[in-house]
Amino acid sequence: MKKHLTILSAILISLFSLNVKAQDDKPVAKSYLTFMGGTSIPLGSFASTNYSDNKSGFAKKGPTFGLDAAVYVYKSLAIGATFSFQDQGELSQADAQNLANGYNASFTKNQSSVTTVNRYHNLNLMAGPQYSFLYKNFTLDLRADAGLIKSSSTPSIIIVFNNSSNSGSTYNQLSSGATAFAYGGSAGLRYALSDSWDVGIRTNYVTSSGLKIENTGGDTGTVGRFQTKLPISEIQTTIGMTLKF
Repeated sequence: MKKHLTILSAILISLFSLNVKAQDDKPVAKSYLTFMGGTSIPLGSFASTNYSDNKSGFAKKGPTFGLDAAVYVYKSLAIGATFSFQDQGELSQADAQNLANGYNASFTKNQSSVTTVNRYHNLNLMAGPQYSFLYKNFTLDLRADAGLIKSSSTPSIIIVFNNSSNSGSTYNQLSSGATAFAYGGSAGLRYALSDSWDVGIRTNYVTSSGLKIENTGGDTGTVGRFQTKLPISEIQTTIGMTLKF
């Protein structure tokens, strides 16, 4: 009997040890901080160059870089956040000529000239719930988020209408430093290089109803193109190095 109990105890201890080992071998999600960089691509009206659409932004593809982080609160469920900078370019000479032709036709002027300065520069701060799927050395992160877009500059547009060689009027679309609510989501795939480091790719989608745009000048808002709000939609594709802790 004693021998049987000893054998049974040994079997139970072995099974328990195997179960503990299996639990230890199962990948565990760790909180992390990612240093990322890549490309931001404008979408929809933000990228449009249609003069007749007051929402058109004439934005361009440009660089983005920043930080992405997540803190796991229960198993694979985390709270994640992204802080990033975007440069969406400036209006080209062709864009300026496109606007000049449109204003000239809308206001029935003899001649219209358009000058643009400044670029699209903005900061995104987004946060939300994240769930991670782990398989061997790979981690798939899915997140829904919301936050703010803070513009540091948008293109400033100066339109000069000439009725004759001796007279004219000026209309200005001012550079915006507005802040707007935004929402979106992201998906990322990471590969574990070690217990502390991952390398990965990430795609973020961000959209906002728009930044406030101010205008000054004689004929503003009467006819033709008149922009008071700039919707923003963009998709960001980045690569990054991740520190896990």
